[in-house]
Amino acid sequence: MSNELAGLFRYAVSLVGDPVEAEDVVGETVLRAFEHNDQFRGESTVRTWLHQILHNVAIDRARHYGHDVLVDEIDELWSDDTYTVEASAVIERAEIRGELREALLHLPFGHRAVVVLHDAEGWGLAEISEGLGIGLPAAKQRLRRGRMMLVSELDRGEERRMANRGLVLSCAEARGKVSEYVDNDLPGIERSRLEEHLAECASCPPIYQALVGVKNSLGSLHDPDSVVPPELARKLKDLHLGEKFQS
Repeated sequence: MSNELAGLFRYAVSLVGDPVEAEDVVGETVLRAFEHNDQFRGESTVRTWLHQILHNVAIDRARHYGHDVLVDEIDELWSDDTYTVEASAVIERAEIRGELREALLHLPFGHRAVVVLHDAEGWGLAEISEGLGIGLPAAKQRLRRGRMMLVSELDRGEERRMANRGLVLSCAEARGKVSEYVDNDLPGIERSRLEEHLAECASCPPIYQALVGVKNSLGSLHDPDSVVPPELARKLKDLHLGEKFQS
């Protein structure tokens, strides 16, 4: 089971970009598996079933960034005989984990999932098709386009870096600190660095503004008379998936 959880966590990090949120996604995946374990009938592997649940959880939580590659545009771009990339720069950025994750997060969610499962986790297209509930031709198409998008996004890395040149924090680092900043939980130095980033960054301020707005809206839903049922905490603490998950 530990191997399954490790694979789920890697997949979750690649999908959502934030290790802390990835832990939440995996936790919710395990909880859903526990609650619906009677639906697993051995028609697929446990790995495929769990990844399908995680995929659905991540879709529910999907974050939207300021720039997403449009699927139709990538085919048009790559059909242009004059279009090219700087191969050495693309490969160099791909070898930097933060740069690679940043580029992945700009891919449409469905394409990102297929690329990560196939090229990072080593899944075959048939298993991806089954796990994500899409046809085999669709899986092949998403893999093809997803790889093209990823190369183009990595090629844009210098463009993003120039837009944010001089900033201490990367966008990924800044976005990982925004929630703590909103709650006034960041230490002084980190707070100053984040404020500098938000003052100069070309893409993060709208994300910060949206987070604050949503947080404020959620505050209006608070019911002081409501009671959080302890069942959820108990299930996570005492979770046992049963013999069928021990494979």
